[in-house]
This record gives sequence, C-alpha cells and structure tokens, in this order.
Amino acid sequence: MLARARRLLQEGLREDAYAAYLELLHHDPAHPAALHELGHLAYRDNRRTAALTIYRQIVEMWPQDAVGRVNLGNILYENGALVEAEHHFEAAVALDPNSGEAHRGLGRILSDRGDAGAADQRWRQSFPGQAIATETLNGGGAAASILVLYSAKGGNIPTRDILQDGVFTVTTLYAEYYKPDLPLPPHALVFNAIGDADLCPEALAMAERVVAQTDAPVINLPARVSQTGRANNAKRLGAITGVRTPDTQIVSREKLAGAAAVEFPLLLRALGFHTGQHFVRVERAEDLADASLALPGDPLLLIEYLDARGFDGMARKYRVMVIDGVIYPLHLAISADWKVHYFTAGLADNADWRAEEQRFLKDMPAILGANAMAALTKIGETLGLDYMGIDFALDKDKSILLFEANATMVIVPPSPEPMWDYRRAAIARALGAAQDLLRGRLAHQKIA
Repeated sequence: MLARARRLLQEGLREDAYAAYLELLHHDPAHPAALHELGHLAYRDNRRTAALTIYRQIVEMWPQDAVGRVNLGNILYENGALVEAEHHFEAAVALDPNSGEAHRGLGRILSDRGDAGAADQRWRQSFPGQAIATETLNGGGAAASILVLYSAKGGNIPTRDILQDGVFTVTTLYAEYYKPDLPLPPHALVFNAIGDADLCPEALAMAERVVAQTDAPVINLPARVSQTGRANNAKRLGAITGVRTPDTQIVSREKLAGAAAVEFPLLLRALGFHTGQHFVRVERAEDLADASLALPGDPLLLIEYLDARGFDGMARKYRVMVIDGVIYPLHLAISADWKVHYFTAGLADNADWRAEEQRFLKDMPAILGANAMAALTKIGETLGLDYMGIDFALDKDKSILLFEANATMVIVPPSPEPMWDYRRAAIARALGAAQDLLRGRLAHQKIA
C-alpha cells in the first residue's frame, strides 16, 4: 500500500495518494513511514491543521523520533507557539545533537527574542561545513543542477512546488555561512530564494558574493532583492503614478515615544514577518509602548494605516505575481478585519466573496482598470525581480494602495474542495510561469 501511495504521488494524483495513505493507516494506524509522508504532504498542500495533528500523533507514539519533533516544532513556530516549538526543538537536539533543522529552529526563536548572539551560535552549530544540502527531485533521468540560495533565518521563497515540475539536482546553500574559499557545487542555474530584505541583509550580502563567483544565470539577483525592504519600497514605489504607499519608518524601541506626533491609528510590525504575524494596529499614542511589548525584535516598523475598505465596509487585499515581467492574478482576500490574510479571510463561508474573487481571476484588467494595471507593471519594472508578488487594495479612484511588494510570496495550490475549482486555472498559470522561468533560463545555461 505504501508503494502505491508513493507511486500515485509521483504521478501527480495527489487526492488518490491521500486516499491510499489513509487506507494504509486505517489498517495500520501506527505505520511510521505513512504518517511521516502524509504529514509532509499535508504541510506542503497547506493543510496545516491536518499536518499539525499528524505530527502530534507521531511525537505521542514515538517521543524519540527527532524528525517528528523537528517537523512539529516547525509548524508550531509558524503558528506563533514559540514556547511549545522550543520544547520540541530542544528535545530533537537532545535526541540528535547534529540535527541541523532543530538548531536552526532554535536559532529562529532566539533571533525573534532579540538574542542575536545565541541565535548565531545555534545557526553555526547547524552548519559544520559549507552549509549545503543536495537532493534530486522527481526521480531518475538526466537532472539539471540548480543551486538554491537560502537564509538560515527564514524569509525564503518556498521553492519546492516550483521545482517539482522537472528533474533537478538541487543544492541548497545557506548564504550566511558561505565559505568563499571552498568551490561552489556544480550548477547550471542559481535560484536566489532569499526574499526578505528586512530580515536577511547579511544573507543577501553573502549571496551577492556567491553569484559573483559564477557565470550561470541567476533568478532574482540578490542586489535587487536587497532594495525591497518595506521602508525603502514605500519611498521609491510611492513615486509611481497611480500608487499610494504608506509612510513607513524603521524605529528603535527607545525612540518609539517620539512617534507620538504620528497620525493614529497606525500599524506596528516586527521586521521580517509575514502572513500577519507580529503585526498590530495601534489606536492611540498612549497604547504604542504596550503594543510594542508584544512584538519581537528591535527596531520595529511604524506604518501608516491605509484604509482598504470598499463600498460594503469590507477590507480587500488583492495579490498578483509578477513572473518574468508578466502579471498573474493570484487571489483576492475580503475580510471585516483590517488585517486581511487570504487563508483566514472567510471566503469559504461566503459565496458572494468567492464570486468576486472569481471575476478578478477571470478578467483582472477589467476589474482593476487600465491605470491600476499600468501602475502594477511599473512596480514590477522598478523592482526588477524575476519572481515577485504584490499585495494591494484599490482606492476609490482605482489607484493602487500598496501594502507589500517583494519576492517572498508563495503560490499555494488550492485545497481539493469543489468550491475552489474556480481558482485552479489561475493558480496553475502562475505556477506554470514560475516553472517556465526556470526552464527558460536553463535553456541558456552555462555549466559553472
């Protein structure tokens, strides 16, 4: 049964693979390989609650399973449960002192708490050599060699769904720990997956040194990604006709009190986080200090609040991907909350909202208008990235209210429920464009 589930997955029949794994677990609920593989599949498909349940089950059954501990810790960390995540990472290190993933998990938690020295020590423990890992995706055949640059801190583009389309030998290099005196592994293409300029300045600086050592084509030049921090983007993209950006300041905690003259409400955000994590709205100046105590790191981002509410009082956030210069609609989130995140926005419970998103995905130019489309095109040209996304709303005059534009945005395939069938073609086009981007650059490869 396990071989059948794996074969179905390799053939791209994901729902049939799920059914095969579940059938196996029905007969053998404690099958370790099936549980691990099903948990990994659920996590990749953004079925996070299912993945969390599976990894909790693994740890409960086999408390000595270091890999299960690490995977559970990673999901808990992403959910903001840092104390529980830390417990499982520490347990994994006790079981396997050489677990690089566990050390990196602890490093992320220490960094979030502002203990940069201890975080760096953990990250260094996770990389005894050149900080590389190699795997071959999608089985046999001639495999193209791709060097993927990552940051140990996070802030990376999730690349697996993009790379799954071909046969690749993928070498991941964690840029902070790149050793320039050692040769780079063989590669035909470099994919710089470091996407967060605020979180990863050191990694991006080292990534520039990596790409200087190769003649292979590079996707997302690190020097360009380095210019996409939130404050820098607010300044330069706000100069584009038809784009309004929030006034954005990077402020140390000790100077937050001086922000009392800023207009309220305002948004306060920790650097380097996404999906609404560590991001709060502050209504009054006297609430600012207390609000900051709930956020990790120093300095913090002070962001002007842009009202994204539409005619019905609901906040809207559109997302498009810009891949190889072409704009692809990805989703529309609608929410009563000011902090709009697609996977918590409640579209599953509102057919009218889904219909509105469907209209956007079907005919983006008609929904946004010519001026907004021109502004989005100019944003993409200004940032100059091969792979990036833009989050925005429409102002009353159909200009762009820009929230975010950078490389970190992920293309997540829809879950299998029939209500999401209208999304599948648009997501497939965007994901296909990212895969075509790799194929096109590899077609002009020069082996380094």
